[in-house]
Amino acid sequence: MILITGATGNLGKATVEFLSKKIPSGNIAVLVRDENKASDLKALGVDVRTGDYHDKDSLVKAFRGVEKLLLISSNDFNDRLGQQKNAVDAAKEAGVKHILYTGVSMQNFEHSALKQIMGDHFDTEKHILESGLTYTFLRDNLYADVLPMFIGEHVFETGIHFPAGEGKVPFSLRIEMAEAFANVLSSEGHENKIYEISNGESYSFQDVANALSAHTGKTVAYHTVSADEFAKALNGAGVPEAMIGFSLAFATGAKDGDFDIPNNHLEQLLGRKPSSLNEAIREIYQ
Repeated sequence: MILITGATGNLGKATVEFLSKKIPSGNIAVLVRDENKASDLKALGVDVRTGDYHDKDSLVKAFRGVEKLLLISSNDFNDRLGQQKNAVDAAKEAGVKHILYTGVSMQNFEHSALKQIMGDHFDTEKHILESGLTYTFLRDNLYADVLPMFIGEHVFETGIHFPAGEGKVPFSLRIEMAEAFANVLSSEGHENKIYEISNGESYSFQDVANALSAHTGKTVAYHTVSADEFAKALNGAGVPEAMIGFSLAFATGAKDGDFDIPNNHLEQLLGRKPSSLNEAIREIYQ
């Protein structure tokens, strides 16, 4: 039995769909907080179990009989580390044999503008190591799918105004990460390994602008504005202060090269090259 948490989210749901094409649906379980939101998962024939990261006992019950557990990192920042520790502890108590965790692929972490936001991932990995469970760390680099959030919905009219300088990121499509995760879950030989899930090539935001231009046939310019200019523009657009800080931290991380660690792990797990930036842009903006 393989269980996937966060199964109503984009990454979790896609992973379940890929996995259901590889192994019998009866060998797949999912963890959701609200069973009413999982009708599409039930239609796949998987075992839908309810549980809450804040409630360890509910997790122990949900994890009974599970051999492999894919712990998709929580997007709830209300004591995210505590939630994920509950999941790890519950997995051990329930007799789970192998835990796979979706963390983050970064370098320069100790000096990164994202340290406070991303620290939970590395602390969760540490807790998994201390648990003694067999593990696999699936460290995700940035989704190409987040680009619209960073560059704005009017990018084709205004161009890109983002304070990332000449920094590069090996953007990959979330759907291909999900496919890779399903491949890992349905095969052996991944015990106690770390995979940096990213594209084999890094791209600057000028490259993003070029890809958008190629996609539309209309020139999209990239303006590397200052952090203050960016913050003022978002504030003027009514973006909440917390979201402004979040976006600035990611822009600074990109500018400083924190994500610029391309490699071939995703290619190896997919069995083919992941989509290029141009292909990803076509997929996102089709």
